[in-house]
Amino acid sequence: MSASRPNSLGKEERISSMKLIDKLFQGGHSRSMTAFPLRLVYMKYVREGACPPAQMLVSVPKRCFKRAVKRNRVKRQVREAYRRHKHILWDAIGENGGNAEWNAVAMAFIWLDDKLYDSATVEQRVKSLLERAAEKLNARPLPENQSTSDSLC
Repeated sequence: MSASRPNSLGKEERISSMKLIDKLFQGGHSRSMTAFPLRLVYMKYVREGACPPAQMLVSVPKRCFKRAVKRNRVKRQVREAYRRHKHILWDAIGENGGNAEWNAVAMAFIWLDDKLYDSATVEQRVKSLLERAAEKLNARPLPENQSTSDSLC
């Protein structure tokens, strides 16, 4: 990891804009993937100003854990795992090279299960989701006249 990116998770890397949150969850532009017990919903967008290339939020529904202590523990585990492995996604965004269509990613980690997991498991799942998202972000779409079934033997 380069020295220009500190290994921290500052306030500017967290989504606080209701407009961005609404746009992320309204669909159409967003994609999602699951690595149980987490779902990642992400969306490419054009950032303005000095925003970081990736912003995130963590959601743990009250129906999963009634007690705030458990919800906070899960959120802390997910944030820590993201902080340790965010370079995977940042490198993928950097390879984009300032594309006019998008230059930043907004993402939400949503907890799906009603039981607690150890931090190593949560970290493994977050890392898996970040790697898969990085692959999808850098994937080049096929030309319109060629479909995926044509390339199979």
